[in-house]
Amino acid sequence: MLAGMKLILRWLLLAAALLLLANLKLGVTVASFGAAMVAALVLGLLNTLVRPLLVLLTLPVTVLSLGLFLFVINALMFWSAAGVLDGFKVTGFGAALIGSLIYSLCGMVIDVAMERLFSRSDA
Repeated sequence: MLAGMKLILRWLLLAAALLLLANLKLGVTVASFGAAMVAALVLGLLNTLVRPLLVLLTLPVTVLSLGLFLFVINALMFWSAAGVLDGFKVTGFGAALIGSLIYSLCGMVIDVAMERLFSRSDA
């Protein structure tokens, strides 16, 4: 039950991070919290299912660019999620690149905070 609660909390916090990103006026717009929740879910699914395949297919380019091409893959995942959804819009590739970077940073902060929070409650 604790694992399910952690997953739901992470999902809600990532949706809130999308709303924060939309308020920064970087070319990312989110219509509502419900749209942010759906966008966070779609981003998670794309990053889980499609991103590993893209990383594998673009491995030579990634190695030649010393890993910098992974930023392009992240931006493409962010941009494609916006292309599929109605309440989540990204104006261009530059906005997708900056948005995916900030969203990833928010995700790392959320993961660290949740790990510390739930490790204390387990002890």
